Amino acid sequence: MDASAAVEKMSLRGAGACLVCKSSCSGFQPHSWRKACAACGCSTVDHAAPDGDAEDDQRMGRLLGDSPCSHLTAKVKGGGGLRVYKRNRMIVTNPVVSRKDPTFNTTTYDWAPAGLNQKLAMQYMELLPESQRPVSGTPGARQRRRHLLSQLPVYDQDPMKCQSLGSEDEVSAMILFVKQFKLEVLGVGEVGLPGEAGALKEAAAQRTAKEVKDRGDKAEAVQHQNQSVSRGAASSAVNGTDDKTEYRCTGCHRDVSKDSPVVYAERAGYHDALWHPTCFVCSECGHGLADLVYFWSNQKLLCGRHYCESVWPRCCGCDELIFCKSFVTAEDGRTWHPQHYCCWKCGQSLDSPCQH
Repeated sequence: MDASAAVEKMSLRGAGACLVCKSSCSGFQPHSWRKACAACGCSTVDHAAPDGDAEDDQRMGRLLGDSPCSHLTAKVKGGGGLRVYKRNRMIVTNPVVSRKDPTFNTTTYDWAPAGLNQKLAMQYMELLPESQRPVSGTPGARQRRRHLLSQLPVYDQDPMKCQSLGSEDEVSAMILFVKQFKLEVLGVGEVGLPGEAGALKEAAAQRTAKEVKDRGDKAEAVQHQNQSVSRGAASSAVNGTDDKTEYRCTGCHRDVSKDSPVVYAERAGYHDALWHPTCFVCSECGHGLADLVYFWSNQKLLCGRHYCESVWPRCCGCDELIFCKSFVTAEDGRTWHPQHYCCWKCGQSLDSPCQH
């Protein structure tokens, strides 16, 4: 399915008035090649349907598959190798004690950090501003989904979702780029307490060894196992903790409480960096990284969108990455595919004056 067909499908699934324009937008009308509404000009993300969890999980499964984060995905039965995101949802049930008959309040989180007990997961959630907590049906949950769509555009990872790839060379360049960032840059943050770096590092080494073993490469599996043993012997970690007495956030450089959950990033080195939950943000746009998905480049955290733009130019017209050799660059540094360097209204080249 191409991008325009996907957008049309999204509109049929219930995307209506723009979340930005609200009542002034008559309803989502897909543009033929821009990732925007033809009626109001706002992006498709601003018209995202509220019930897109299944598509989100499929898209995230494709992104995290064939990467060190593939343990967060599962194979789709009968899907020919396709994977789906094992998104960790959390349901919290609290008794209401003010009534004679016992009743319960139930809160559902659309996402929560994986691998945590509920107490630590709730501690993590309480450190986030209330407006950013992904409680189902709230602005926080809608913001999470919009960040997923904006920070991790499907057309940055899947050539089949791109309309602008004009040759086999461009398709090959994109496929190679995606393969490289999956293996070298992409990661998902892990939540734990300060001092648990050793345990997290050991768990990551065991996952890697298991994946290698499952692929059937016995020699490489033995090598990873030996490396894991060596790291464990050399580490100062004891029972999953280390002997440090003070911790500082890599983001804000302020102290971190020993009993407060923090975010680790394997790509940054478990013993070298940790972040307050509110500091685990893209260094370019400053937004919190949706579902803790990060790209580690030049010792910085980036969202997928801004990492990709640091390697390849992005077209201001269609919002896709530019893999062709010839493209238009404006004085302010903005870039376009040659065919997309045109007026929104009439389609005339931006080099020629028009009434719009």
